[in-house]
Amino acid sequence: MNPELDEVVWQAWKAMELPEGYRAEIVEGVIEVSPTGRLSHALVVNRLRSALEVFLRGSEHGAWNSMHVIHAHSAWIPDRSVAPRDMEPAEVEDDLGIKASAVQVVAEVVSPGKSNQDRDRIRKRREYARAAIPAYVLIDDYDGQGAVTLFTGPRPDKADWEDIHRVPYGTDVTIPEGPAKGFVIGEAITGPKRG
Repeated sequence: MNPELDEVVWQAWKAMELPEGYRAEIVEGVIEVSPTGRLSHALVVNRLRSALEVFLRGSEHGAWNSMHVIHAHSAWIPDRSVAPRDMEPAEVEDDLGIKASAVQVVAEVVSPGKSNQDRDRIRKRREYARAAIPAYVLIDDYDGQGAVTLFTGPRPDKADWEDIHRVPYGTDVTIPEGPAKGFVIGEAITGPKRG
């Protein structure tokens, strides 16, 4: 990585003004602009949000959306994240978003199209590992007949994960640790197996 180029990209991202319905992220040093998701995407994200809110009720953590997660001149907008409800100033980056170090879980629901799929399956997978976020949940309608992959044990030095657990839709996967420990991702969130 080139620190000078990272700073230029960071400043360009901060200065961007996008039309309503679009969002910009910095993923692996590149500004990526994308529209908000389709109805099928929104349905899964909404079910995930609702289930996490119920699961985390009464805890110090909450389910966040539409908030930038910032790490080393990268800025992502996960479909869902789990972070403290009341953030300390040290957890916030210039009022632009939360620092990745405060985030315990990120979740992405894959959108159609190779570019979107590569962003969530490959580039964000590496970015979230580099940031040492403890768990990454990938809900993917386009993986076979639908699959959920849970990544845990981030390896920042390798930009990868120790444990990768992939299950087809219709099979439950459970977050093993942290504030969302015991949270189950299953058909109630993903919908039934496709095909």
